[in-house]
This record gives sequence, C-alpha cells and structure tokens, in this order.
Amino acid sequence: MLTTDYVPGSACWVELGTPDVRAAAQFYGDLFGWEFQPLGPEGGEHSRTAAGRGYGLLTLDGRVAAGLGPLPEAQARSAWLLCFSSPDAEATARAVAAAGGRVARQPVDVPADGRMAWCTDPAGALFAVWQPAARKGLEALAKEGSLCWTELYTTDGTGAKKFYRHVFGWREEDVRLSGAGTGNYTVVATADGGPERSLGGIMQLPERHLRKDGGPYWQPYFEVPDCDVIAAAVLARGGRLHMEPTSHEGIGRIALCTDRFGANFAVITSEIPPPPV
Repeated sequence: MLTTDYVPGSACWVELGTPDVRAAAQFYGDLFGWEFQPLGPEGGEHSRTAAGRGYGLLTLDGRVAAGLGPLPEAQARSAWLLCFSSPDAEATARAVAAAGGRVARQPVDVPADGRMAWCTDPAGALFAVWQPAARKGLEALAKEGSLCWTELYTTDGTGAKKFYRHVFGWREEDVRLSGAGTGNYTVVATADGGPERSLGGIMQLPERHLRKDGGPYWQPYFEVPDCDVIAAAVLARGGRLHMEPTSHEGIGRIALCTDRFGANFAVITSEIPPPPV
C-alpha cells in the first residue's frame, strides 16, 4: 500500500497539467474537497504561468494531496503525472535511457523542494523521477480524497516489467483479478519489501484500447467514500466515465474517469476502508 514512509521507487507525488488551472481546481475541489494554494513566483520552475495562473498545491485538510499547474512543454495533453522517488535523479535518468526509455526533460531543481526529471518508458508512458530535498512527497496519501494506488496501461506488459525493474528495482507479482478476462494483472512493489510495499499495477491492453488516450499511460487512483456518488459528480461537472462503477471482489468498487479537459483518473471505494484521516 502507499505510505508517506517514502523509500526509493515509491510513488511519492502526483500532479495535473491542465489548460485551465482555475477550472480544474474547482472540478477536483468539488470531487475530493481539495483547496488550491498558488505557489507564486517563489515556486521557481513550478511557477510556470498560463493565462496568468501558475503552479500550486491541492490540499486536503491542510495537507498536500496533489500538484496542479498549466500544461508543461513535455506534456502534450492534459494528464495526471505520477512521480517516483529516487535518491539520485541523474542516475535514474541514465538508467531510463539504458533500459530503452527516453528522458524527455533532464533533471532540474525545484528550489528547496527537490530535483525532478521527466521520462517515458519504451512504450511511451510518461512518468517523473523525484529526488527529494525539503519535500519528500505528498502529505495526504492513502486516505479518503487522496492518492491510494497507481496503474500503468500499456501495450507491452512484459517489456514494462523489465524496464521498471531495471530503473527502480521493483518487485512484481502476477495475480488474477475477478472480471479481468484473460491475462494477468501485475502488482509492483518497491525493492525493500513484499505486498505491504505494493504501489501499483501494470495491465496490458490492446493498442486499439489505448489509441484514443494517446497511447500507454500511468493513471492515479483516488480513494473516495462512495464510488457511485463521485462518478455521478464527475458526469455532472462535464467529465466522462470510461468504466461505470464496478465491484471487484477483494478490492472494492472502481470507476475509471476523465475530467472535463481529458485527463484520466480512477476513483475507488476500497473493500477494506483506509485508516481515518
């Protein structure tokens, strides 16, 4: 499971690049109760502006749950970006290139907070590497209204496992999911532990299923108290559903969503509720 006890390879940050920061902040605030806090000029590299509105933090009860900003150059369409922790962003960027991926943006300093690089895996899925300094990662995690899981949709599951194992040292376990049809779902965990350190999943899908979304991509899951209520709220606020709320035995009730600007995300009401906030 995701925790704020960040170790190398952990999912440590998630941020949204969007064409309209103010509207996106309202959309997700309505869904999850988030509040938007602009960083202003002191945000350094993260203070890029679009239509006068730059990067900021989305907070839940005063704790950082996500980042939000205008579309950066490395990101062609509105999307959520997942970041994975590294003790050395340069070394991880070299590992990405050596394993057949691409460093879309070389490591740069986010003043005081850390160091960040943008990368794609061999199939084209975008992700980021975060070398922490003052900011280790998200403060609200695996609670209602916050990030609780990550998932890669790819056309090459075997290649993805090999790539991320080389880059982050992840461990893998193939499992069969109820209603998943043929093939396995791969659960990945950081190198230092077993299932208790699981951070996400890898699912192979046919190219035709991913083409409309621009190809393979990483998707965040956010924990919610009632998946059906949140799915209805997505539709009411101009978003779409890729998958209506569906129950999965031993996991919970899940809906796959797209916000009003085309960014994909999922919501889940876990079968085992998360600890109190």
